[in-house]
Amino acid sequence: MDDDAGIPGRAPTAGPRQTWAGLPWPVRTAVTWSACLLVVTAGLWLLGQIAVLLAPLAVALAGTLFLAALLDPVLVRLRRLRVPAGLAALLSILLLLGILGGAGVLVWNLTASQFGELSQQLDEGLQRTRDFVTSSLPVTDQQLDRLVEQIRQGLSSGAPDPVAGARKVAEVAGAVLLALVLLFFLLKDGRSMWRWVLRRLTGPRRELTAEAGRAGWRTLGAYSRGTMVIAAIDAIGIGLALVVLRVPLALPLALITFLGGFVPIIGATVAGAVAVLVALAANGPTTALLTLAAVIAVQQIEGNLLEPLVMRRQVQLHPAVILVVVTAGTLVAGVAGAFVSVPIAAVLWRVLDTVQRHRAETGRAAGTDSAAGIGSASGPDRAVEAAG
Repeated sequence: MDDDAGIPGRAPTAGPRQTWAGLPWPVRTAVTWSACLLVVTAGLWLLGQIAVLLAPLAVALAGTLFLAALLDPVLVRLRRLRVPAGLAALLSILLLLGILGGAGVLVWNLTASQFGELSQQLDEGLQRTRDFVTSSLPVTDQQLDRLVEQIRQGLSSGAPDPVAGARKVAEVAGAVLLALVLLFFLLKDGRSMWRWVLRRLTGPRRELTAEAGRAGWRTLGAYSRGTMVIAAIDAIGIGLALVVLRVPLALPLALITFLGGFVPIIGATVAGAVAVLVALAANGPTTALLTLAAVIAVQQIEGNLLEPLVMRRQVQLHPAVILVVVTAGTLVAGVAGAFVSVPIAAVLWRVLDTVQRHRAETGRAAGTDSAAGIGSASGPDRAVEAAG
C-alpha cells in the first residue's frame, strides 16, 4: 500500500510500476525490444572485439578442428592396423603435408615457363580491352588514364607498411605452426580428451553433451570431406575446360578454383572471375565467353547435383546465412576467417539443433510419463496387473 494513500487531502503518487502500466502497449513493446536490441548489440560488439584480439588463435583452433575431421578416417584406419596413436597422428599429418607440398611443386614446375608468356598476353589483352572500351563507350583515353591512375593511387595508399606486413607474416607463421602442433595432439589424444570431459559431467547433461558432440563432429567431418570432394570436382571440370580452350596457366587456375571451393558461393565466384579474366586477356572475348559458359555449367552441376548428393541434409545452410557468415569471417580474420567461418556455423547450427530436439523429446517423454502416472493412479488394479 502507498504511504500517501491514507493521508487525507493528498493524492496517491504513481510509482514506477503504475507509470509503466499506464503507458500504451505499443510504447511498452517498443521500449522492451529496444532494450533487448541494445543488450544483444553490446554483447555482439564485445564478442567481436575479443575475436579480433584473439583472431590468430581462433583461426588456428578452427583450422585444427577442420583438418582433424578431414584426417580422422586416415587415423582410424591406421589405428585398426595397430599403429601406435602417436605414430598414426604423425603419419596422417605427413600425408597431408606431402599432398599439399607435392601439388604445389607439381603446379609450379608445369607452369613456371608460362608466366613470361602470360605477361605479354596480358598486356595485349589489356590493350584490346582498352580499345574496345574507348570505341564502344563514351569514354576518352584521357578519362580512362585518370581512372587507372586513381585506382593505382588508391591501391598504393591502402597497401600495408613493411613493419605491419612483417608482423602479419609472423602471426600467420605462428598460427600455422600452432595449428600443426595442436593437430598432432588432437589426432593422438582427441578421443581420450573428450571422454575426460564427459566423465566430469553427471546426469542428463552427460548424455546431451555426448549426443551434441557426436552430431557436431559428424557434421564437421561431412563438411570437410564433402567440401574437398566438391572443390576437387570443380577444379577438374574447370581445369579441363581451360585446357581444351588453350587458356594459359590452366593448372594454377584449377588450383585457385580448388582453394576457392572451400569458401562457399564467394570463393567459386572469385575463382571463376579470375579464370574468365585470364582467358579474356590471353585469347580474346570469344574464349572468355566460352570460359564463362564452362564455369557457369560446372557451378550449376555442383550446386544442383553434387552438393545435395555429397553434403546431404546435415550440413545445409541457407545461402543468405552463408553470405553473412563468410563476410563476418572475412572482416574478423581475412581470408583465413572466410575459410573457417562456414564450418563453424554449420557445427554450431547442428549442435543447437541437437540440443533443441533432445529437449523436445525429453519434454514429450515427461508428458507421456505424467499421463501414464495419472492413469495408473486412477486405476490401481491395472497397475498391479502390469507390475505382476
